[in-house]
Amino acid sequence: MRREITIIGGGLAGLTAAIACAEGGAAVTLHEAHRSLGGRARSSAAPYIANDGPHVFYSDGAPWRWMAARRLVQPFRKPTLGEIARSRFRYGGRLTLTPPWPLVSALTRRKAVAPVDQDFRSWATERFGAEAMRAACGLVGVITFDADPGRLSAAFVWERALRASAPQYPAPRYVVGGWRKVVERMAAHARGLGVRIETGSRVDRLPEDTPVIVATSLDAARPLLGEESLRWESGRAVLLDLGLTRGPRDVFFASDLDEGGFVEQYGMADRTLAPAGHTLAQLEMPLRAGEAKADGLARLERLAGLALPGWRERTVWRRESVSNGRSGALDLPGTSWRDRPAIDRGEGVWLAGDSVAAPGMLSEVSTHSALAAARGALRAADSAVAA
Repeated sequence: MRREITIIGGGLAGLTAAIACAEGGAAVTLHEAHRSLGGRARSSAAPYIANDGPHVFYSDGAPWRWMAARRLVQPFRKPTLGEIARSRFRYGGRLTLTPPWPLVSALTRRKAVAPVDQDFRSWATERFGAEAMRAACGLVGVITFDADPGRLSAAFVWERALRASAPQYPAPRYVVGGWRKVVERMAAHARGLGVRIETGSRVDRLPEDTPVIVATSLDAARPLLGEESLRWESGRAVLLDLGLTRGPRDVFFASDLDEGGFVEQYGMADRTLAPAGHTLAQLEMPLRAGEAKADGLARLERLAGLALPGWRERTVWRRESVSNGRSGALDLPGTSWRDRPAIDRGEGVWLAGDSVAAPGMLSEVSTHSALAAARGALRAADSAVAA
């Protein structure tokens, strides 16, 4: 008798789990409530193909290697030296070619071990000084979607600051065609392995006859599992996507060390994302406590004015939104990824996603947790067949 596994959720985590389970020999059925797959890895339709937020893959981690081995992220582009030369840092209200020396000096001390149980503000201020601490918080704003990373665990923020400033050739990779292409390849690969994918299929009760992997947001998983404790800190930011005619003074990216914002011209790295002569820029600004979308958007538009001169007159397509609690896990002082909601929920149920107990940064948590859930579900399916 062939092993059977059910997966709920057709985003990055669900598709990863489906592929891993099918590769393990299981008969897999994946249910996705929406009519299209992808979850937070969706992209807008042409002619301006914008990710659901400023997504990027990092090639220095195991999730990238897992996807690349299956040719799920090819073709992709690396940042060129010319693009890197058009990168800027906002500091003291203006754009600069290089980050401030206090931040550079702090980031060279890469062997420093940050504690889990202390907040980043107090630890970094004591070790590197207040100026370096503030700039580091600005640097990781785009990664945390949080306006005050200084309140988070020092270990959590320091790990991300080091990843974002790795001294080797930059690790970001841009999949040609946007993340929707990754979703399309993952779905095709899963179907080729025999996975049955059902879209527009909302599951209100967990099946009792197969192991189940719930690969949804914690908000969606709570009622499904009947566990109110499935909660974790996450970020809140305003997002702005712009399709505009190309400008000779546009930057490739601008890291806002003052306020944690970010601008990236994806249309420079991948020209398939916009029509000829046009480009696509994606911007993010973490929202302060109690700040309205309009106020955060106004701050983000001021950053756009520095990084994309004359952007208002050149804009032909615009999309704006707020990412609230859907940008991955944030670890407060005294907690690490091990303290997040466990992957193994017992009784044949596993949890996967970007806010559960798995290591990595942003979407890497989804991949790591999905692979761990798949291993557990396969073992459970083996036991059921043996019985």
